[in-house]
Amino acid sequence: MSEKSIEGNGKAFLVILLPLSFLIIFLVATWRVLLAAIVLVIAFRLWQEYQWQQWTRRVNPIFHQLVRENQGKLTPMDLAIKGNFPGTTAKRYLDTKAQEFGASIVNSEDESQYYYFITGSILGNILDSSEPVKQLPAQPVTKTARSLLAPPPPIAQEEEPEEEPETEAPPQPTHKEVTRTLEKQLLFGSLIQSELAKRLNVYSSTVYKRRNDPEFPEWSRSRDPDGIAWSYSEKTKEFFPVEE
Repeated sequence: MSEKSIEGNGKAFLVILLPLSFLIIFLVATWRVLLAAIVLVIAFRLWQEYQWQQWTRRVNPIFHQLVRENQGKLTPMDLAIKGNFPGTTAKRYLDTKAQEFGASIVNSEDESQYYYFITGSILGNILDSSEPVKQLPAQPVTKTARSLLAPPPPIAQEEEPEEEPETEAPPQPTHKEVTRTLEKQLLFGSLIQSELAKRLNVYSSTVYKRRNDPEFPEWSRSRDPDGIAWSYSEKTKEFFPVEE
């Protein structure tokens, strides 16, 4: 090898060795400071997480109340207004709850997003809103086998049709019986959706679709056997008779 190539390799080795040696000297001299800084950063992160957990426990009752009132639909603005804290904090909280409960983020028509938390009462309303499937009665099929050697059946002579006996209509329930049945249903002062649908002789989904309609009391009065108007309570998810 020539002297120039050896000199060039030596310079390249020094270029790498000098910064590395300075770094080693710096770490040896300041390792205590660096270790203290790392410990402080970890302690600060743990303190922030503890503060977040404590704050979350205080906000949980507000979150549960909004979920019940809004039928599971919640936006960061709703939570921020109710709890009086920044929107970024509300969004971080809802993201945590959405991951915890498996909620879905839905895009609305106005291009905004809201979180949809499905509760037991909401799931029950969804199941009640499904239309019942009408089952047609099975037609009886009779199979008769007749021997080829058997004589043909005799031809019946035409007779004058006899008058069919009049069938008596079932007795209609009296007003006392209807009142007594209504008193049993209103044992707690209200009816649930399926009970009111049975009383009005409609599907449960029909009551579910009309319950927030302003004309619901008059519509229910027209179908109620006693002419009672009914109103829906968003708070208790039950139906109450309208006092006149």
